[in-house]
Amino acid sequence: MLGDTSFGDTASGDRSNRRALVLVENLSVPFDRRVWQECTTLRDAGWEVHVICPRGEKRDTEPEALIDGVRIHRYPLRAATGGPAGYLREYGSALWHTARLARKVGAVDVVHACNPPDLLFVPALWLKRRGARFVFDQHDLVPELYLSRFDRGEDLLYRAVCALERLTYRAADVVLATNESYRDVAVRRGGKRPADVFVVRSAPQTDRFQPVPPEPELKRGKPHLLCYLGVMGPQDGVDYALRALAKLRDELGRTDWHAVFVGAGDAFDAMVALSRRLGLSGQVEFTGRIPDADLVRYLSTADVCLSPDPRNPLNDVSTMNKVLEYMAMGRPVVSFDLREARVSAGDAALYAPDNDEAGFAKLIALLLDDPEKRARMGEIGQERISGQLSWRNSQASLLAAYAAACRDRTPVSAGNSARRRGRAVER
Repeated sequence: MLGDTSFGDTASGDRSNRRALVLVENLSVPFDRRVWQECTTLRDAGWEVHVICPRGEKRDTEPEALIDGVRIHRYPLRAATGGPAGYLREYGSALWHTARLARKVGAVDVVHACNPPDLLFVPALWLKRRGARFVFDQHDLVPELYLSRFDRGEDLLYRAVCALERLTYRAADVVLATNESYRDVAVRRGGKRPADVFVVRSAPQTDRFQPVPPEPELKRGKPHLLCYLGVMGPQDGVDYALRALAKLRDELGRTDWHAVFVGAGDAFDAMVALSRRLGLSGQVEFTGRIPDADLVRYLSTADVCLSPDPRNPLNDVSTMNKVLEYMAMGRPVVSFDLREARVSAGDAALYAPDNDEAGFAKLIALLLDDPEKRARMGEIGQERISGQLSWRNSQASLLAAYAAACRDRTPVSAGNSARRRGRAVER
């Protein structure tokens, strides 16, 4: 299939000469699953792929690695603390290291920058001046992220992140949007031509999410297991989930469940403390990040999975990876009624009214009492993941975006060969 849609055949006729440099700041690679899928798709289409990203804390710690044919260059980075000054230190360090490593990589055909933050257009512009095309991979809408995370309104910093987003759009030759809502923003707010914006949806790695036999002991003696998987930041709604579970116990009288929260983030400690204050410590377990094998065990045993992201300017238009992963495992989902949650999950989820914790609790109870409905919803989710939401569709869109970005452009390796031939003639 990749051979039929390969970039090299449509753009240059020589698919072995193309070089791409992927820039990431907020996660290490290959831990960033979306970026890794993109890298391996490009590799399979004949690209030489380099990645510049921060080092991980417990994994992806080597300064340089060659993994499955993808060359990864990593730099040390301390996450921001202490307000705006901390972010300035983090981003300044990231930009310096990215520029340093980009010089080491050398000439490329495409520089592919993934946000957040909307600052990687700076090294991308340097590479553009040397002949590269700039593909902007918009993972988040940073202005909406700012409003949703910090609750400071449209202040000076908000106007600054809006300006950085405009500069990034202006510099980009092609934009990759994670869904149609993000695509609309790129066209309407970013001023991009519709033909230059490609929807490349994130999709779970189905080989990673293969159900295994359930393990009743994970339910800690209860009839049912509830599961949350994902990042725990201020905008991710873990606090909503915990308050909904307290209402499930106190207002609906349900104690026939154990809940496990898998993942980490800068709100992790606060969520553990909130669980204690709500008196949930005996029924709620926080695992932190765990190996894939353990994650699959929990999801295979779960009766209901939770997606408690509240409605806010970011969440309403964002695709939640955890919802897709629940669906891949055949689990029914309870979510708040978000626009893109409905696009992703359809009838594989039930939707509580906006940020209504009591309504969220009632939907959990409804599913706990209806095993047939849970099974039907799980089947719907798996069908959607293997069909319209599969990575195969995103692969084709990604390669089409690269073809559009580099149409009528000579590969850098071919240009280097010509220059070498010219120097040989001069000698």
